[in-house]
Amino acid sequence: MDPHSLRVMFVSSEATPFAKTGGLADVAGALPLELARLGHQVWLVIPRYGTIDGAAHGFKEWKRVTVPTSSGPIEAIIEQGVLFCSQGPPDCQVSVLAIRYDPYFGRRGLYQESGVDYPDNLERFAFFSHAVLELLVLLEQTAASSPTLLHAHDWQTALCLVYLRTLYARRPRLRGLRSLFTVHNLGYQGIFPAEDYPKTGLGPELFTPATLEFFTSLNLLKGGLVFADFLTTVSPTYSREIQTAEFGFGLEGVIKERRDRLVGIANGIDVEIWNPDTDPVLPSRYSVSDLSGKRVCKTGLQREMKLPVRDVPLLAIVSRLTAQKGLDLVADILPELMELDLQVAILGTGDPSDEARFRSLQARYPEKIGLRIGFDEGLAHRIEAGADMFLMPSRYEPCGLSQLYSLRYGTVPIVRRTGGLADTVVAYSPSAVREGRATGFIFGEATPEALLTEVLLACHVYENRSEWRSLIEAGMRTDVSWARSAQSYADLYQRIIGGRGVGVEAGTVSPK
Repeated sequence: MDPHSLRVMFVSSEATPFAKTGGLADVAGALPLELARLGHQVWLVIPRYGTIDGAAHGFKEWKRVTVPTSSGPIEAIIEQGVLFCSQGPPDCQVSVLAIRYDPYFGRRGLYQESGVDYPDNLERFAFFSHAVLELLVLLEQTAASSPTLLHAHDWQTALCLVYLRTLYARRPRLRGLRSLFTVHNLGYQGIFPAEDYPKTGLGPELFTPATLEFFTSLNLLKGGLVFADFLTTVSPTYSREIQTAEFGFGLEGVIKERRDRLVGIANGIDVEIWNPDTDPVLPSRYSVSDLSGKRVCKTGLQREMKLPVRDVPLLAIVSRLTAQKGLDLVADILPELMELDLQVAILGTGDPSDEARFRSLQARYPEKIGLRIGFDEGLAHRIEAGADMFLMPSRYEPCGLSQLYSLRYGTVPIVRRTGGLADTVVAYSPSAVREGRATGFIFGEATPEALLTEVLLACHVYENRSEWRSLIEAGMRTDVSWARSAQSYADLYQRIIGGRGVGVEAGTVSPK
């Protein structure tokens, strides 16, 4: 290991390929590997959920730690595994440490079952966070090298930052440890009743409006925002949006106070998994230099979605069918779109009422709307490959991944100007096309009229195959990998460890 390499502990409540409910897992699985490729030493710490196949991942018991809790000490097993880099130097790997306590984590779900949160989520993730600190102490005592920076993610790990600066503040071995807290979606904050606060193990002096209290409730995410040395979120635009009342979910004041310690770094995607030139689930592979396979993918998708095989614009959606994702706007304009010669392929799941609305529309226009309720990873890849356009009209979108998949697969995104969508898609204009910069279409207001106007423009441009080819090629040549973002994180880690974090301008990194 290079003596100048960073030593980072990455703490997340989920990470691919072990456990996933959303985009957090993709980040926590990919970014540590990319940092390892850069030559840094990374530990990834996750809960040992019952859904994880320990044998398949080579998990073995490594150590045990005693974790203090509000109801007394509990022994946790630390299982160890390894994530290997598919590319990079021979020693490129990430050490995975899974904290096992089956009464809390040996369940069918990560945070909930049948749509209902586990009632003991506060105890579960307070225990996990406490265990992380005990693990850090153990590594300091027994390992040849130990972390110099703790990088925690979202509300489930926010107490790590609080404990580090309070209950563990006098531990000599942890005194120099620096910390970073990443917010992936401010809409999820880990809010619990005030009467449950003692379960954190913290003293009453920390339950104040300046720290963990939030309108008389306990807010774990707020604790991370207040106690971390530095903050990031997952796109430059979102880092600015969350300082406003519209996007701040009540925490905009806290974030504005720390804006000199806030940076937005856009996520990347795993370009080995998302690669149309090698993707094993596609009916035909293709690349930016040979797009013939994309036409085969379009025909295959039309057949799979039970749509007539025709050379018309094929629009796609892969999403949760919710208002936050702007899918009500899509439903509002679909009857008008159906008057045009085009098709729509939809894959997603959501509230029963939203699903019923799209089922009704599909039954009304069976020749033009293909609908699959649920989620199918392979179909998601085939939709990205086979569609001409991809709709993401989100009301807010911290970063978004689907538009990055679309760019990679030559499917032109139509997005709302918000969060990471604004940072990663270059809007169509004739001049931007001539310069080879335009990669998609962007609209502003979250209204059916604004979305419809942009879709109509995209359909008009689609008829000009030269311009359309330029959009496809510019998108496919966009760097959407983790490499650039990982380097930005590494640079930020260096600043934090060196005490140079203050004054970094919020929001400068995106895949454009």
